[in-house]
Amino acid sequence: MNTLPDFPWDRLEQHKERAGAHPDGIVDLSVGTPVDPVPQLVQNTLAAAANSPGYPLTHGTKELREAAAGWLRRRHDVTVDASDVLPLIGSKEFVAWLPTYLGAKRVVFPELAYPTYEVGARLSGAAPMASDGLLALGPQHVDLVWVNSPGNPTGRVLPPEHLRKVVAWARERGTVVASDECYIELGWEEQPVSILHPDVCDGSHEGLLAVHSLSKRSNLAGYRAAFVTGDPALVRRLLHVRKHAGMLMPGPVQAAMTVALGDDEHVDAQRELYAARRARLRPALERAGWRIDHSTAGLYFWASNGENAWDQVSKLSEIGILVAPGDFYGPAGKRHIRIAMTATDERISAAVRRLQ
Repeated sequence: MNTLPDFPWDRLEQHKERAGAHPDGIVDLSVGTPVDPVPQLVQNTLAAAANSPGYPLTHGTKELREAAAGWLRRRHDVTVDASDVLPLIGSKEFVAWLPTYLGAKRVVFPELAYPTYEVGARLSGAAPMASDGLLALGPQHVDLVWVNSPGNPTGRVLPPEHLRKVVAWARERGTVVASDECYIELGWEEQPVSILHPDVCDGSHEGLLAVHSLSKRSNLAGYRAAFVTGDPALVRRLLHVRKHAGMLMPGPVQAAMTVALGDDEHVDAQRELYAARRARLRPALERAGWRIDHSTAGLYFWASNGENAWDQVSKLSEIGILVAPGDFYGPAGKRHIRIAMTATDERISAAVRRLQ
């Protein structure tokens, strides 16, 4: 196994302490963890399903898989068979273990990326490579390519024509494309498109996987509720491995996830909350000297005032605001910071006041 990097957020501790010393308390915008309540409908369903003494199914209930397929069709114009939906215990575990499931030897991910793509490659013993240009990879075979749209940390949206090129490149080489679509319902100036959309894949899901999470759209980070779908042959292969490994989503969580996927009202309400926070925070950052790059979708501002990322982190911590340095996501982020919108209205208001 390749040596794993240090856990990035451990390096923020001194800045967290400084921000926490602010008389009005810390405004923590460093991690994208939801702060708003779990929808009451979901809470009620979880409680009603609490008497769950037997083992749940690795493949999930028929109702859950049909709810996921229905949501994709209703909200994203993507058609999959319910049998090709596989529940996950949160999307992060799947990102970390997919190279192992596939026996991958070489894994490619974006130059600015969620660190777990690289961690997953290292856990499997694969060679990790950060690259935004697939044609520059040379003749060596690539087993797995990750794409992420809207992107974390940048909030960048990959247009359908770009995704089409990735799919065509991968299919010529027998490479699996895994698309992390956890922020797909949070398009602002641009609307993201799934890798499984007909405009991208010509109606064939061969060699493609799309990963979806309810952590952000439904505030279910604490439930660990996600799923993967796509190429039926790949999904069957993943299901086989996960059965052997005992990767079981708890039955009550399956029930809660089913109702969450069937209800659009709470998702739209949560979007409105994030839109309002975004509309307040962005101009305050810009007035204070930060430029916002990309950030047309998702839950983060990718910002820079031209200084070293860690100097920016330090500057904001002095007024009690904690953010993440861009180099957590790759060397290309050394002059940017990532600012999350996952804070309460009261804490966003505090950040706006301090930036004046």
